[in-house]
Amino acid sequence: MDPQPFVRLSIGSLGLRVPIAASKAVRSDALSSPCTCEIRLRGFPMQVAPVPLINSPEEGPDPHSFAASFYLEESNLRALLSHSCFQAANAHLEIAVFSGREGGHCGISSRKQQIGAFKLQVGSEWTEGKAVLLHNGWTVIGKNKHDGSKPGVELHVRVRLDPDPRFVFQFEGETTSSPQIVHLQGNSKQPIFSCKFLRERRASQSDPLSSYWLTSSSSEQENERRERKGWRVMIHDLSGSVVAAASMVTPFVPSADCDRVARSNPGAWLILHPDPGGIDTWRPWGRLEAWRERNGKDSIGCRFHLIEEGGCSLAVAGGGVLVSEILISAEKGGEFFIDTTRQTPVPTPLPSPQSSGDFVYYGHDMSGGFVMNCHIQGESKSSKPVVHLATRHVKCVEDAAIFMALAAAVDLSREACRPFRRRLRHHTSNSF
Repeated sequence: MDPQPFVRLSIGSLGLRVPIAASKAVRSDALSSPCTCEIRLRGFPMQVAPVPLINSPEEGPDPHSFAASFYLEESNLRALLSHSCFQAANAHLEIAVFSGREGGHCGISSRKQQIGAFKLQVGSEWTEGKAVLLHNGWTVIGKNKHDGSKPGVELHVRVRLDPDPRFVFQFEGETTSSPQIVHLQGNSKQPIFSCKFLRERRASQSDPLSSYWLTSSSSEQENERRERKGWRVMIHDLSGSVVAAASMVTPFVPSADCDRVARSNPGAWLILHPDPGGIDTWRPWGRLEAWRERNGKDSIGCRFHLIEEGGCSLAVAGGGVLVSEILISAEKGGEFFIDTTRQTPVPTPLPSPQSSGDFVYYGHDMSGGFVMNCHIQGESKSSKPVVHLATRHVKCVEDAAIFMALAAAVDLSREACRPFRRRLRHHTSNSF
């Protein structure tokens, strides 16, 4: 397998200060706490981050702090470097700094004020595929509005480009139709795995996954109105051997006061891989919980824990290390990801990117940035998940299989979390 080239643009080490030569007036009205910045790059969603105030000349910004990252493939770089009649120059990275907080309190409205902006033009060095420190230091982003001859506010920022190649996989069909999984390289597709979706009425005693299996009642159609259980996915390599699996271990059931799977009682999957030291034995690698959330618009919530080696096989809720919690639009679909440098929708502490030696599970180092993502479609569309996987996590083909099982569980959670007043799609509820 050959990887596809990606680069990571990372922004960090932010800090804001007023030079000694600046007047006290700048200090009082321009640096009212809190200060935030909006980080923009054309073609990507805007990201927001806090900007710490540096109050002493002896202090400096945290050299290891992180604010935002953008992942760019070749097509993104070509678009950023393109010229047109509407764009006389290349695009640029912009960090606009604001003081105050926009909103209202006790009937009094307030608005954030822009202090200044830092801009860095996209150049040809972005396409060379090498690690490049594009900027690291202080720069003036605003003038002293009381005396234009004196320096104003300064921003410290570190901007760095690093190669971040990925393997890209795609499910050739919907997960419930037991599709092939192919590796994408340019216009070519190379079969890598096959995916088998199962929902049997009872588990065979000879089934090595029987300990993780929830049996369905004989009245399956009636039972479907109350709970969804007993689903699993088996990932096979090209020789036909099972190399990873996802097994539904907690049913998806409606909460007492509504017809949806609630955050307080999510359904759950175990992600499993064969035990290298045993025959037909399996070890849990992670636990994925999913629910349906109404936050203005319907969303599918996904929470993923890595299970510590030797941990409880059923990995009770809250056990293990939380590495991702994502909300995905039920209507439009979206992205599930594991990335220790991206913010999650909840203030959950993730392992520090500097502590890579403390965050290795079954050979997978989950620290230091992007690990994987999975793109799924909304409920009204046919979903053929696309999975990106950082190359450092794949020493052999089988290493990718565990992430394919996780991606399949994320995709199936979209179906399992449908409101119970709605019937599942015909091919899902009657496939087996």
